[in-house]
Amino acid sequence: MTVHFIGAGPGAADLITVRGRDLIARSPVCLYAGSIMSRELLQYCPSGARIVDTGLLSLDDIEAEYLKAHREGKDVARLHSGDLSVWSAVAEQIRRLKRHRIAYTMTPGVPSFAAAAAALRRELTIPEVAQSLVLTRISGRASKMPDGETLASFAATGATLAIHLAIHAMGRIVEELAPFYGTDCPVAIVVKASWPEERIIRGTLADIEAKLAAEPVERTAVVFVGRSLDVADFAESQLYDASYVRRFRPGWPQEVPE
Repeated sequence: MTVHFIGAGPGAADLITVRGRDLIARSPVCLYAGSIMSRELLQYCPSGARIVDTGLLSLDDIEAEYLKAHREGKDVARLHSGDLSVWSAVAEQIRRLKRHRIAYTMTPGVPSFAAAAAALRRELTIPEVAQSLVLTRISGRASKMPDGETLASFAATGATLAIHLAIHAMGRIVEELAPFYGTDCPVAIVVKASWPEERIIRGTLADIEAKLAAEPVERTAVVFVGRSLDVADFAESQLYDASYVRRFRPGWPQEVPE
């Protein structure tokens, strides 16, 4: 018996990976976070599968589901929104599985920031403008941010920020970032990226609070801040320049046989 942790993607059922879909299809038990995940993903479950919405369960309850499946020798597909590598609460579940010596696998998924960038139709790294992307959040009830991981400390780098789980704190975001980026810095809020109800709110640090107040958002949004969001006049990458010599292109130095 194995617990398969699966990054189920940002929302749209067809943005799950083929591997993730196939693992769901052959797992007789499926646990999914129903409050933040499309039920369309459950179409991949096999007929007769035990399907459990973990939205109202505690960690102890989820552990009990794993133990029940273990006793019955049934694989579990454990679906988490987005990708497992960030803010998935997978680590604490894995720790408990290890205590019980229950096998597990991890299958990555399309992260929400990537789906949000696609909704914006933007590349987030632009030559000589922004070559770093910071995925961050602010302290909340679920967990505190470590000392030193502040919006101001990340803003000091000038990198593009993708701020998660913070739509309720736009005033704080503006206050902390404006001294570093300037009030004219572009901001884009992508709500429920890839869902049918996806929407985008664009503005600057000067006016984004007013725009958000006119179009309220409660949750499931990524806030992007950075100059890369609307720059059009930038240097082109040398990667595809005709004069750029690289491996697999004519002109690459050949190794001399010994």
